[in-house]
Amino acid sequence: MAALDLIHCKPIGRRVFGLILAVVIVSACAEVPITGRSGLHLVPNAELATMSLEQYRAVLGKSQLSTDARQVAMVRLVGTRIAQAAEALLKETGARDAIANYHWEFNLIQDDKTVNAWVMPGGKAAVYTGILPYTRNETGLAVVLGHEVAHALAGHGNERLSQGLLTQLGGTALSVALQSQPQLTQTLFMEAFGVGTSVGFLLPYSRLHESEADRIGLTLMARAGYDPREAIPFWQRMQAQEQSRPPEFLSTHPAPETRIRDIQSYMAEALPYYQKSNR
Repeated sequence: MAALDLIHCKPIGRRVFGLILAVVIVSACAEVPITGRSGLHLVPNAELATMSLEQYRAVLGKSQLSTDARQVAMVRLVGTRIAQAAEALLKETGARDAIANYHWEFNLIQDDKTVNAWVMPGGKAAVYTGILPYTRNETGLAVVLGHEVAHALAGHGNERLSQGLLTQLGGTALSVALQSQPQLTQTLFMEAFGVGTSVGFLLPYSRLHESEADRIGLTLMARAGYDPREAIPFWQRMQAQEQSRPPEFLSTHPAPETRIRDIQSYMAEALPYYQKSNR
């Protein structure tokens, strides 16, 4: 029985139910790499992987993929290097088995008006051409993909989706929710993984996740051989864009001044990996 199916069991005493739910929640917690924070992951990875692949194919089917060979090659090169750094981190942190959950794929969507990028569970990623004027080069793109891969590595989408199932659907299991309210469930999924443009109902959690993804992402790009110090000018360029029209990529992110200050504090943690990779 899935953890959230407890909601549909026969009536039991509130105190007993509370104890059972507490045990389920504690057992469903997972540790975020590098930061060590515990996150609530109520959705089985197998279910997430299946839905991710379906949604990813649906998004690509409705989108126009870029035919710019140079830009496509850059996205896939940077993505592959970041993915390799992510798998190396998983090995070092004792999570080698988790690597089997990732089947990396990086695609560039032709949409100059959308300043966004995202990575679904299992490593299915999309970059929109609208963000390339801000990334400018491989290193700038590594800032973005390091950040987005960090979300996947930390299970932020699972955590947000778990919260969404609890608050919006009364704790219904994902498989049940898909059958009973497929449209709402798909909307929750897309928002949880940054595919939608809505800020959504989990803004405080999202800001925490964004800060974690910044920290983990800096380490990933540094391990992949990209200078993490380039994250600061990238976010400064994004800050200038935010002053006129906040792009989707910034919809739930911390205030620019806070982000840049935090990134500077994480730099000492990431830089040694970059220096080691360039010896």
